[in-house]
Amino acid sequence: MQAARFLAQATLGADKAQIASVQAGGYADWLDDQFAVPRSQGHFDWLVANGYGIEANRNNATGMDNTIWRKFIASPDALRQRMVLALSEICVVSVLGIDAQWRQFSVANYLDILEANAFGNYRALLGQLSTSPAMGYYLTFRGNAKANPVTGSLPDENYAREIMQLFTLGLTVLNSDGTPRLTAGATTDTYDQADVSGLARVFTGFVLVTGNTSQFPPESQRDAMVQVAARYETGSKTFLGTTIPANTEAFESLRIALDTLFNHPNLPPFVSRQLIQRLVTSNPSPAYVERVSAVFGNNGAGVRGDLREVLRAVLLDPEARSDANLSNPNFGKLREPVVRFLNWARAFGATSPSNVWGIGDVSDPATRLGQSPARASSVFNFFRPGYVPPNSPIATQGLTGPEFQITTESSVAGYVNYMQRAISGQGIGDVRANYTALQALAGDSAALLAEVNLVLAAGQVTAATLTTLKTALDTIAVATPAGQLNRVYAAITLVMAAPEYIAQK
Repeated sequence: MQAARFLAQATLGADKAQIASVQAGGYADWLDDQFAVPRSQGHFDWLVANGYGIEANRNNATGMDNTIWRKFIASPDALRQRMVLALSEICVVSVLGIDAQWRQFSVANYLDILEANAFGNYRALLGQLSTSPAMGYYLTFRGNAKANPVTGSLPDENYAREIMQLFTLGLTVLNSDGTPRLTAGATTDTYDQADVSGLARVFTGFVLVTGNTSQFPPESQRDAMVQVAARYETGSKTFLGTTIPANTEAFESLRIALDTLFNHPNLPPFVSRQLIQRLVTSNPSPAYVERVSAVFGNNGAGVRGDLREVLRAVLLDPEARSDANLSNPNFGKLREPVVRFLNWARAFGATSPSNVWGIGDVSDPATRLGQSPARASSVFNFFRPGYVPPNSPIATQGLTGPEFQITTESSVAGYVNYMQRAISGQGIGDVRANYTALQALAGDSAALLAEVNLVLAAGQVTAATLTTLKTALDTIAVATPAGQLNRVYAAITLVMAAPEYIAQK
């Protein structure tokens, strides 16, 4: 069960064989093996190879969902895919805010950047994201122009604000353990409007490689943005106590700006805490955050921002691995709906024989999951890391519950109904799971539930709940193969609806 629990934090879902592998080799060896797994075909290349770059797909997102589900469900680099989802919810880009002609290719390149840097360095990630067409479109600095004293126009400040607020520093000066640093009992802002305005001057003059032509090819969404000298602010730029001298070349200004953000003392605790929240628990102790933050600041070899070692620290920390936290009411997190769906798909070997992966957009909370990758409604993600459900015990105890921000009566019912359809023989599109091993257990409902409980919930569904579920399953006759499958479908659906599964410990 400890191995299954580890994989629940480290992957988007694992099957029985993968659990056994961790049991045999241990956590550290599994991590090393995963770090060594090569990347499978990238999102951008898959779209090209599968013919999505046709004229009919200009000005729409056709193909984007397909390649996302393909990777999240079937790619063998399970740890990398888990990290990609986590990073995509910190450094957010959403297709809903990209008005590119080839937005599916724009998002594909963004996801490829996350994949390429998931085990790399956070500074390199910031650099590639800051020149990516997807980010340029989404946070509106593509084509950003220097101030015009005649018209009174100023550079767009959107990216300057969000890279500080959401991707690097946060709003409040932090201690190394992620708690607010107080002065006379009050918090201190990490930056002010002057810092935003000064930093915005850096993000001027960036355009797509194709310049201002009206018809871009899909490839325009893969190349890093380039500079147009006439739009770039050559004057000095002051922010966060740093001044970039006048006439500094544009990409050198960008380097200095990103180095300033990367070396800010807020960055390690700010990003570390969010990674812990995405993978392990919504309310990590300050000591947990400080331990991970220390690794972010120095991987042991003097390197800052080493995401491979940060990820190792998050997953192997005593707080993550402690069995005592299984009974700690303040530990754990709500599994976000997309993760629950992927848990099912990966646990039971879901495949798409056509290789289309036609699951589509699952954003509708009433009929689907209420969340769909790369489709967040804003740069603040599907849910904020500091969200507190109002009028709840979570609020009373001063805790946060990020995923509760998208949890409503409608989404709870929509999730169960959607999963019931996915789990059953009808599947989603041609995506089907393989229940051969479970069908062999169908005659023994207790054994069937034990298997599903282990693979999906790391054995955390309680005996009392399992007794209730067994009573329900035993009403389903298993004299025929169809009856056996119906019992399997019901067992999976009931476990996935159980509170002990939905709350990941």
